[in-house]
Amino acid sequence: MISLASIIALGSLALLGEVSGHLLLIPPMAASMALVSSAPLSPLSQPRSVIGGHSIAAVVGVCAGLVSHSVWAAVIAGGLTIGITLWMRMPHSPAAATAVIGTLATTEQVAFVVCSVIAACVLVAFEILRSRLSRGSYPVYWI
Repeated sequence: MISLASIIALGSLALLGEVSGHLLLIPPMAASMALVSSAPLSPLSQPRSVIGGHSIAAVVGVCAGLVSHSVWAAVIAGGLTIGITLWMRMPHSPAAATAVIGTLATTEQVAFVVCSVIAACVLVAFEILRSRLSRGSYPVYWI
């Protein structure tokens, strides 16, 4: 059930990306789905961390990219994301990769942020649905 739900969730991101013309299925989203579906009770998997983490990461990455698209700017964005998400009680390890990708993106920065937030919301929604269908308890908390 978990693999099928993950395939459907990630497939939905791919389909939404095809329809919208924007990339929603990026590697950190697959990592997030793995974390959410395999460890739904973990603090790293809660909606606050998944959605908040990717949202913060996308903004940090895009802001770093406004300064430079270098690998070093991406390093700083990834590290800042880790620190900010921990400070805001929204730790989500795949989000650091979202910041790196956001830094290296050279076009459509606003779209990258919006797509990252939408993609994180879709993953959380699918895990909530899967949990309800299997009588699970995701999410443990929202805030």
